[in-house]
Amino acid sequence: MYGQFKYLFSPLQIGRTVVPNRISFSAHLTNLSEHNLPSERQAYYLAERAKGGTGLIITEEQSVHPTDHAYERLIDAYKPEVVPGYRRICRAVHEFETKIFAQLNHNGAQGDGSNSRLPVWGPSPVPDVLFREVPKEMEKEDIKEVIDYFGRSAGHVREGGFDGIELQMGHSSLIRQFLSPLSNFRNDEYGGSLENRIRLATEVIGAVRKAVGGDFTLGIRLCADEMIPGGLTLDDVKEIARRLEATGKIDFIDLSVATFYNLYLVGGTMHTPLGYTIPLAAGIKEVVRLPVFCTGRINDPVMAERVLADGQADMIGMVRAQICDPEMANKAKEGRLEEIRFCVADNQGCYGRISAGKDIGCIQNPGIGSEKTRGAGSIRPSPEKKKVMVVGGGPAGLRAAGIAARRGHDVTIYEKNEKLGGQVNIAALGAGREEFGAVIRNEENQLKILPVNIVLDREVTAEFVIEQDPDVVIIATGSVPRECPVPGAQGPNIYNVWQVLTGEAAPGEKVLFVDYDGHHQATATAEFLTDRGKKVHMLTSSLFVGQDLGPIQDLYLTRQRLLLKGVTFTPDFAVMEIKGLEVKGFNVYSNEWQTFGGYDAIVLAMGNRVEDGLYKALKGKVKELYRIGDCVAPRKIDMAILEGEKVGRMI
Repeated sequence: MYGQFKYLFSPLQIGRTVVPNRISFSAHLTNLSEHNLPSERQAYYLAERAKGGTGLIITEEQSVHPTDHAYERLIDAYKPEVVPGYRRICRAVHEFETKIFAQLNHNGAQGDGSNSRLPVWGPSPVPDVLFREVPKEMEKEDIKEVIDYFGRSAGHVREGGFDGIELQMGHSSLIRQFLSPLSNFRNDEYGGSLENRIRLATEVIGAVRKAVGGDFTLGIRLCADEMIPGGLTLDDVKEIARRLEATGKIDFIDLSVATFYNLYLVGGTMHTPLGYTIPLAAGIKEVVRLPVFCTGRINDPVMAERVLADGQADMIGMVRAQICDPEMANKAKEGRLEEIRFCVADNQGCYGRISAGKDIGCIQNPGIGSEKTRGAGSIRPSPEKKKVMVVGGGPAGLRAAGIAARRGHDVTIYEKNEKLGGQVNIAALGAGREEFGAVIRNEENQLKILPVNIVLDREVTAEFVIEQDPDVVIIATGSVPRECPVPGAQGPNIYNVWQVLTGEAAPGEKVLFVDYDGHHQATATAEFLTDRGKKVHMLTSSLFVGQDLGPIQDLYLTRQRLLLKGVTFTPDFAVMEIKGLEVKGFNVYSNEWQTFGGYDAIVLAMGNRVEDGLYKALKGKVKELYRIGDCVAPRKIDMAILEGEKVGRMI
């Protein structure tokens, strides 16, 4: 059945629900709601994954109580007004074979009182490490109220047409806070022993089961291991899973890992191993008979099949994989593996945007949140076939070429280097950044099935373009490292990050690294140097090295690795002059001047400047001229791909 995917595309009975395959689009925040109610955009967003073949969708968390408003755009499941929006979402998803569950949650101490203008609630007055707000210790009547609200919200879910409910007891959850000795210091019947700490979980399950009846699918999401001293361990959670299964009131156990103490494990980046949660799922599966769901950097149908075949889980949550490519399931089922856009866990578009309160995004999928107009199948043939010349084979140029070819244009890409990829090829040389190169492989694989002409190792001049007489010219020539604007920065043994990563430069043993980037360009290059035995000292004018890595959950592990490899940091320092291999500057707060010297080389991460000479030379000389990506303004890869997509659809 379905070639190599015997298990992945087999149905699974979950309570009263039969799911057509073992791929789940698990719960994750989108910020697509409107006025704390389900929106049309959410319906299209989820239906796009149903259309793409996923077996099960679990919505983002729905808030069950007014005291839970951790994020501005959470859906308020306790309000009757949610039901029409729920029905719209369920109708959209049910047009396909896909089943859909709603996740219900109270964030407890992981909430934000500045949104609700109410005190956050928790089992004990222990502030969350991320939100840092001291919660109100819940009184008995508060606990009863929350339990009642879970039941009320569950009734709205069933009325809204969902196939089931998932109760969040995982990484961000009031119920987990009651379960964990790390956050529960009560001395009443809800604290102390496991029997007491599990009481809220069992009472919520009982209330929800009563509200929806025995013929409705109900499950839980458990934190399999809090991964922090004093917290719940896998052995603890095994016992919790046994006891909750023994109630006879739940139908499945979905798993997450870690808490906000170690958020980098909740949505691991490319520095986290693929499938890092699989052993935890296997451990829970050893002790329960219910279906067990596994989620966490499983971005490949082949890996998912192996987990199922080995009996380590029964359902595979593939979230970012299907954010990146909503058609992943269908492509795998049809044997079109090379056409899948594989997620590289860069986290800039998903976690990075959500952390900043923006709508969810994806560096490789600019259609996120706009599925109604830019979803799968929305590309239409152009009424006029045009001769299109794309100059630059980086991510912007490749996406523009692919979209233009799909619309029926005659497309040729010209790339000055011997291979496609542009700056991505350099970025992927950074320590631990090899997986980033898959973005270009994904784009190249799309072009293999399209009539796109690719010309490599060709420097394009304005004269050549005019001679070719194209109807459309798209300039995607990118950017180059920016020079440091202080005296002495162009001296010998002073290099930029490209020179280091490509091997053009050979720094000596002691390296001073000036970080004006705050992102992977700096930290991955510094780590690249330490991996080659260099002693690195990093300067930055920011509060700390790698300040832009926090929202994408790469800061903790990056700084840990750099420190363990002997890198030293000096923050708050503005470089004002370079004299030989000495750097002079001052502390941006104290204004105290200081000189750093005794180095064999200086490496500068200053960001980039546009490479737009060809664009300027062609202005007014060709029929249609566009520029996209870094040659407009140096930014991150998501903007390059977005602009390539827009121009490809426009011409």
